[in-house]
Amino acid sequence: MSERDEAMDLQEVSLGDRPRAIPAELPILPLRDTVLFPNSFMPLAVARESSVRLIDEAISSGSLIGVFTQRDASVEEPQQDDLYRVGTASHIHKMFKLPDGSLRLIVQGLSRLTLEQVTDTRPYLRARVSAAAEATNEADHLEVDALLRNIKTNFQQVVSLSPLLSNDLQTLATSIAEPGRLTDFIASSLTTIATSVKQEVLETLDVRTRMDTLNRILVKELEVLELGSRIQSQVQSEVGKNQREYFLREQMKAIQKELGEGDDQTRDVEELQQKIDAAGMPDAVKKEALRELDRLSKMPVAAAEYTVSRTYLDWLITLPWQKRTDEVIDLPKAKAVLDADHTGLAKAKDRILEYLAVRKLNPGVKGPILCFVGPPGAGKTSLARSIAQSLGRKFVRVSLGGMRDEAEIRGHRRTYIGALPGQIVQGLRRAESKNPVFILDEIDKLGSDFRGDPASALLEVLDPEQNSTFRDHYLDVPFDLSEVLFITTANVLDPVPPALRDRMEVLEIPGYTEEEKLAIAREHLVEKQVTNHGLTPDQFTITDAALSAVIRGYTREAGVRNLEREIGALCRKAARRRAEGNLDPLLVTPEIVAEMRGAPIFLDEEMEERTKEPGVAIGLAWTPAGGDVLFVEASRMAGTGTLTLTGQLGEVMKESARAALSWFRAHAAAYGAEPDFFKNAEVHLHVPAGAIPKDGPSAGVTIATALASELTGRPVRGDIAMTGEITLSGRVLPVGGIKEKVLAARRAGIREVILPRQNEKNVKEDLTEALRRELTFHFVQSVHEVLLLALMPGPQASGVKKTDRRVQPRVQ
Repeated sequence: MSERDEAMDLQEVSLGDRPRAIPAELPILPLRDTVLFPNSFMPLAVARESSVRLIDEAISSGSLIGVFTQRDASVEEPQQDDLYRVGTASHIHKMFKLPDGSLRLIVQGLSRLTLEQVTDTRPYLRARVSAAAEATNEADHLEVDALLRNIKTNFQQVVSLSPLLSNDLQTLATSIAEPGRLTDFIASSLTTIATSVKQEVLETLDVRTRMDTLNRILVKELEVLELGSRIQSQVQSEVGKNQREYFLREQMKAIQKELGEGDDQTRDVEELQQKIDAAGMPDAVKKEALRELDRLSKMPVAAAEYTVSRTYLDWLITLPWQKRTDEVIDLPKAKAVLDADHTGLAKAKDRILEYLAVRKLNPGVKGPILCFVGPPGAGKTSLARSIAQSLGRKFVRVSLGGMRDEAEIRGHRRTYIGALPGQIVQGLRRAESKNPVFILDEIDKLGSDFRGDPASALLEVLDPEQNSTFRDHYLDVPFDLSEVLFITTANVLDPVPPALRDRMEVLEIPGYTEEEKLAIAREHLVEKQVTNHGLTPDQFTITDAALSAVIRGYTREAGVRNLEREIGALCRKAARRRAEGNLDPLLVTPEIVAEMRGAPIFLDEEMEERTKEPGVAIGLAWTPAGGDVLFVEASRMAGTGTLTLTGQLGEVMKESARAALSWFRAHAAAYGAEPDFFKNAEVHLHVPAGAIPKDGPSAGVTIATALASELTGRPVRGDIAMTGEITLSGRVLPVGGIKEKVLAARRAGIREVILPRQNEKNVKEDLTEALRRELTFHFVQSVHEVLLLALMPGPQASGVKKTDRRVQPRVQ
């Protein structure tokens, strides 16, 4: 059919004030046990493959569909004779795809259709249709008005008696004045009438006849509902009889009690009494438990409060009021356990051993609240587990990540349905000990909303001076937490409220060096992954060179989680190789790593290449995942004295850039630049990568060096990186994250590092001797010293004293 012929075959119908053109041929959607009426919305479930395809094509083309009801719902592939002759032209209003491939639709009925002839059955039904126009007779308007009022009255009574129909339907029906539309609305709203009856209403084109049919249906439905109401009244009288029998049985129980005959409730109360006596509760708690038990004994078992009271007593009884784990403090054994489970982490191990030593000399000392702070995968949680093992205590872990409800810490009050104690009390019940090692994981991920602030609730838990009388909202009795060794973990401390941070002793868990990662992989990770993948050490061996290749080329992290995943990937390749019949032992070398895992993910940038042009300096940055190398690029162009900053810089970093520019403008003449160079120039400062937000003051010296390089025309050395905050007077102030930044410089092939003078102690304390020997460190106090070290040789700076050229002693 040509486009012109098809346009001639379009038939126009009206939905409210919006006329819609109905094509002469439409895709047909068969329905089971459902009738769609015009001017109504209906949700549909579509699962047939042909129907799913029909809907997809109709959505993409924006075309209408014809909806026809099947005569027999069991027919899977209906033909023309299986469909009723009258259906509805419909528009797909919304569609939702489910994971099983089926669809959920909301369709809008537009007008009645007559099915003329099915033209296609594959891939879905298509048929020629024609609009079925309603027939009205103006002479019957009085009779139509009478029927309209009668229908509305009957429908209101049906809605008031039926529990399945919303009262809002009465208001909607009252607001519809058009007889035909009201009839369709009421017929579609009645959920209890048969599909064939609804279809009869749909096929009745004469409005008066349709209203008469619907009125008969409503009268019949009303009779059924009134009969159901009478039956319900009879049932309620039977319930009253049952209640009378219940009271008689309760009297019989009272008589049995007077005669000395026991019952189940009495035995339960006696059993609870014995458990309360044996629980070792403090006097105040035991008094509350006995009061609740007395209340329980006077309650009928069927009462709603009985279960609440019984559950409360069960919680009181099962808590470890006097149960402790006997700890044997053996410092050599504890040190051996910590060293066997973790490589490195010397500071954290020393602090733990110091606590154990004090605990051995004074068993009654209150334990500290330790907070392990470090990047992901550095071993914070496993270190806490090792502490529990070395002490011989039970171990409990609660993850605080995403927790937003204060009741998760303190519990819900018993007035709420389904109330429970908080995670602290629940953890103690699981541990069955009042002195476990209790780890609160991811304390920096706590949230807060209208339900309260969990961080504030932790203030009491993590205060040794207060937690001896911790009161959970559900228990509402004090519990002594002073013997619990609380350990918290966090990736960064910034989100932790100051009051909570003040209650904890912070132990930094820094990132691992390459040698430490190699030792961890060799001693722990390889053996674990080989065993997990069903291999043996004889079948799978990996060399140190291959592990180093994995560490450098396929992971870039402060911890070892990705390293473990990469080793697991190599083990999977080996397992598949053996499963396919190749039983030869596999020795993994760097070449085999490249063959199995492809090209390295991380390639070190050529520092010399990046810095051969003036205006580019190499900085060092700290991230929650470890350290990273940062490039700062500066460019000067003709302009009107403006500074442009790009690269998603935070406010602190922007202020560092302005301070660096101001310092150089004040000392421009000393470095051979024109003092008024900024008057007719624009300076652009960019820090790649532009998609990553950056902030902090530690890039100050790098920004100053990049600006000086660009404005003096002297390139920056490609083998030197730097970090440090600058002041407007040119002083270099100390910064944090020294170990992570130095490790990042080493990974990038940097040979020399410029650090603030006040960070010299961090180098000596945090870095290994091997790392200090491998790199050369310059400790500076002023920007002049930084520029003397970083800029390539050029003309003598007239304003810089020769004494400024002395280089601080290098740490080898």
